[in-house]
Amino acid sequence: MPKTPLHPSPPPLEANDVAIVGGGTVLWFVAFLALLPFQGTLSDHGHGTWPWICLSGGLLGLIGLWYCRARRDAIARDRAAAAAAGAVGDGGQDPATQSD
Repeated sequence: MPKTPLHPSPPPLEANDVAIVGGGTVLWFVAFLALLPFQGTLSDHGHGTWPWICLSGGLLGLIGLWYCRARRDAIARDRAAAAAAGAVGDGGQDPATQSD
């Protein structure tokens, strides 16, 4: 049986990570605010930690938001530096595929 030729991997998909993490963070805070008035009822039924779990999710989401923004900015700086280096005259070759 003949082997099928290998195709190169497609480039990774670009997503707006900041918007995705920001939306999730907002949902955690909304869930916290929605559960807060029912703290007594939740505690009576053994679910008193639910609002605090939501608050923790929102606070961790803020850390994730900071991380995603820093990552996005670092990627943009790297692309700008690669474009500037390509304009200088290294043959326009991608730094990841350059040989020394």
